[in-house]
Amino acid sequence: MKQKIFLLVLLLATVNFFTGCSTSEEEKNKIAERDKSTVVLGAYRHLAPGMKDALYCNRFLGVWEPLITKDDNNNPAPCLAKSWEMRDGGREWIFHLRDDVYFHNGTKFTADAVIKNFDRMKKGYKRSTFYGLSIDVYYPSLIKYEKLGEYGFRLLFKEPNVNQIYKMTDFGSPIYAPECLDENGDFQSVAIGTGPYKITENALGRYFVLERNDNYYGEKAKLPKIIIRNIPNTETRYAALKSEEIDGVMDFKAIPPFLAEEIKKDPRFEVSVNKSTMSEFLILNNAVFPFNDMRMRQAVSMAIDRKLLIDSMYLGYGSPTNNILSYTCPGHVAFPIEHNVEQAKKIVEEVMGDKDMTITFCINGNEPIQKGEAELIAYWLQEIGLNIKIQSYEYATMAQIIRSGEGHIIRASTGIANGDAYEFLYDFAMPDGNIYRGVSLGFNDPHVIKMMTDVKHITDEKERLRIFGEVQKVLVEAQPVVPLYDDVNIVANNKRLKNFKAAIYGVDLSKVELADD
Repeated sequence: MKQKIFLLVLLLATVNFFTGCSTSEEEKNKIAERDKSTVVLGAYRHLAPGMKDALYCNRFLGVWEPLITKDDNNNPAPCLAKSWEMRDGGREWIFHLRDDVYFHNGTKFTADAVIKNFDRMKKGYKRSTFYGLSIDVYYPSLIKYEKLGEYGFRLLFKEPNVNQIYKMTDFGSPIYAPECLDENGDFQSVAIGTGPYKITENALGRYFVLERNDNYYGEKAKLPKIIIRNIPNTETRYAALKSEEIDGVMDFKAIPPFLAEEIKKDPRFEVSVNKSTMSEFLILNNAVFPFNDMRMRQAVSMAIDRKLLIDSMYLGYGSPTNNILSYTCPGHVAFPIEHNVEQAKKIVEEVMGDKDMTITFCINGNEPIQKGEAELIAYWLQEIGLNIKIQSYEYATMAQIIRSGEGHIIRASTGIANGDAYEFLYDFAMPDGNIYRGVSLGFNDPHVIKMMTDVKHITDEKERLRIFGEVQKVLVEAQPVVPLYDDVNIVANNKRLKNFKAAIYGVDLSKVELADD
């Protein structure tokens, strides 16, 4: 067993990751000619997909701001809306706006701009690389929105929406200057927001440039200019950091654990780690034998040594869990994790009897780390008597398999746009939840459905948290999906930067500064 784990780690350390793209001469020259105050960062994806994206760019870049943001504990916090009131059990919400904010183009932020942004959402669903923009998703049962003076507005709902503030955090309430939007609500120019940075150049798929918004109403950003390069290949990003071609790496998949450990050995660099919004899990096909039997799902969970999985494959970067609710959600409960190989073997013998069948384990073939991880999990499942066949697929095929409900085990992950426990649990536990429908999960528990239906209209926060705890308890026992671990956000930087700290999501670029300033 130890030898197998060693070989898997060795494989992980030597495998080639994704196909990279070469740096153009124009880009090399731009980077080489930058002055010392300009910082260059790398990310695996282009964080400013541009005018065809509903958000134009990622939230943590500090270009656009929402009405409501999140604090360090993932709870709702004021941003462009400085305060709010819930009335009539959640059927009415009143918001009070800041009166000292200007968009990057110099126009004043007022309730009129908010109404224009709601008009935009009302035009229908808009796709995004990050989280899609939909008034039905973020404002369910909304029947009216209206301004209340120059710096206030009101939302009226057909049904009580007691968790509306959670839904509005960050990606649920982005605000843009109406001037940058066309009559269809699409971007007709660069995104014009209110944040501490503005985008001044965007070479799609290659790089984009952030410049400080010197008219920002809050604390000004420390860096005058940041270039963020799109470097899809992991090893290329690592090499660019080591050669000091870039000053830091950020975003999801910024740097894998084994390279983070290598970076730590070099005194020129530092690594920062925080919780992540990403949860990693196995989807089990609850609709077909043998996983339509809850005992078999429990056996799979008991067979997996989650701590050893994290230590061997991810060098300790991650938090073992058997709870699908993200540990970044307020209301998350940590349950004891049972690892019992002998008990799992007995369950398999009871359920399978004389039946001899092959369990198909589907993974994303474009993620080599998943292959090593799947081999280790398959080893454990074979130990308890299951015949496992690992199948690698391209993402498009993988998505089709997930939607059709085919296959027995599918490796999956999900993020969370806000810290709302209700929304996260709903996706997995309710028949019309997005993930439930997306993978034809087949799990049906009337008690869970009743609790989730009741809690929707309960305003007492302690009672809501109690019910969320009960729902989590049922899901941990039934294991409709088998959670593996809560991911972490790993970033790395040259020490010429300071305050380059991993947040729950991304890095707060406005706080990053040069160490010698």
